[in-house]
Amino acid sequence: MRRTIYYVSDGTGITAETIGHSVLTQFDGVDFQTFRIPFVDDEAKARSAALRIKTAYAQNGVRPIVVNTIMDQKLSDIVAESGAFMLDVFAPFIEPLEVELQAKRSPRVGKAHGLTNFGEYEARINATNYALTHDDGVDVNYGDSDLILVGVSRVGKTPTCLYMALHYGVKAANYPLTEEDLERLELPKRLVPYRKRLYGLSIDPTRLAQVRQARRPNSKYATIEQCRWELGQADKLFRRDGIAVQNTTHTSIEEIASKILAALGIERHMF
Repeated sequence: MRRTIYYVSDGTGITAETIGHSVLTQFDGVDFQTFRIPFVDDEAKARSAALRIKTAYAQNGVRPIVVNTIMDQKLSDIVAESGAFMLDVFAPFIEPLEVELQAKRSPRVGKAHGLTNFGEYEARINATNYALTHDDGVDVNYGDSDLILVGVSRVGKTPTCLYMALHYGVKAANYPLTEEDLERLELPKRLVPYRKRLYGLSIDPTRLAQVRQARRPNSKYATIEQCRWELGQADKLFRRDGIAVQNTTHTSIEEIASKILAALGIERHMF
């Protein structure tokens, strides 16, 4: 089965796509073809979106699904004229909240992802810069870090650090365990003072070999033997020093980040 999904929004469409993706992953055996239609903030754009969706309906004969976060009901109604199956993300929550809070909502486009709090935005930018300057042991001054990810090369340290910086404002550094570190089986001296901030990442050896092969084809670095040895030594080091470790093979960055923050007791809300 194949279904077409449209994430339609009067803003960036990030909220619609994030929620829609989470819901769609619950359905196995369906091939979802997804499209984002952002910034539908006037009647002309709403009619254009409706025409695009209606055309797709006519072409494949299967009703498209629209995950909608447009705040203006008039514009939502225009999009609904396409004949699509409409899923209004906010509708189930707004009215009950208005009753509970005894207050009417103040519809505003882009409030969830707009630049409404400069302090929070600056924290995210500073954290992102921190993650970049402290990537792969480039800067080893970890005094200001919130956490330090440790692991062998290509286990997912950098993208995880950047995700936590961008979404949570966390100052996350990462340190790549070198062959010398692994041979000594000792925690590098520069990490010892920050023992409580350390968190280890691991991965399946076969998957690591695939990733490394794409980066450095036919090198010792990418052989399955080298990957198994490095991961085995890293695991011994983590266990010896009591460092919490997470396998990233079948885990999304979002889940990895959430587990790390929980394990280290770092309370941050998503921006």
